[in-house]
Amino acid sequence: MGRRETNNRRETPHRSGRDQLLLTVVVTAASIQDRDAGHRLLAALRGTFSTIRLVRADGGYSGRLLGWAKSVLALQVGVIKRKPGSTGFHVRARVWVVERTFAWLNKYRRCVRDYEAKPENHEAMVLVVTIATMTRRLART
Repeated sequence: MGRRETNNRRETPHRSGRDQLLLTVVVTAASIQDRDAGHRLLAALRGTFSTIRLVRADGGYSGRLLGWAKSVLALQVGVIKRKPGSTGFHVRARVWVVERTFAWLNKYRRCVRDYEAKPENHEAMVLVVTIATMTRRLART
């Protein structure tokens, strides 16, 4: 899980591991902390995909969310943290997948800026962009 902020909104996507397909996206106000939006994201993920057992997240999702996901949703959340004592940029395992997802979304004008009036509309636009990206990838093969 990761996040991207535009104006006063924050979007949090979740992608599958093997095929790199977007599974769930939640758009919230930018004032909401990642770990608080994580409850909504993981609940939506579990409601749609009951067979998922492991979710990877960055350090912003640590805390009570881990225990809640394990006890209530039966999901194991693996937190990918920064190396202790490191400064500046360093590559972290699987974090690049989220950054690549945001790059794919930014290719489409409607996802670069906050044009939508409602968070639900922005979530729908993210799904439309994902469908377009997936269709383009399938057409190449």
